[in-house]
Amino acid sequence: MVTFIWILQIISAIFSIILVLLHSPKGDGIAGIGGASQLFTSQKSAEKGLNKVTAVFAGIFVLTTFLLGFGIIK
Repeated sequence: MVTFIWILQIISAIFSIILVLLHSPKGDGIAGIGGASQLFTSQKSAEKGLNKVTAVFAGIFVLTTFLLGFGIIK
């Protein structure tokens, strides 16, 4: 059982890293000067789905970390 939790933790860590890197930056940067940042607002629905999936994988990682760290599963 511990091996399964370790594998689940490693997989969730890898997917969490990948999903965080897929997020778009929140700042407008230099595009905010001319209002060009308003051109790319159609990605908001995709960003919401990406946020949910990232939260699920982060939750799995935190849960497995607590289970392994406190020695709940042996």
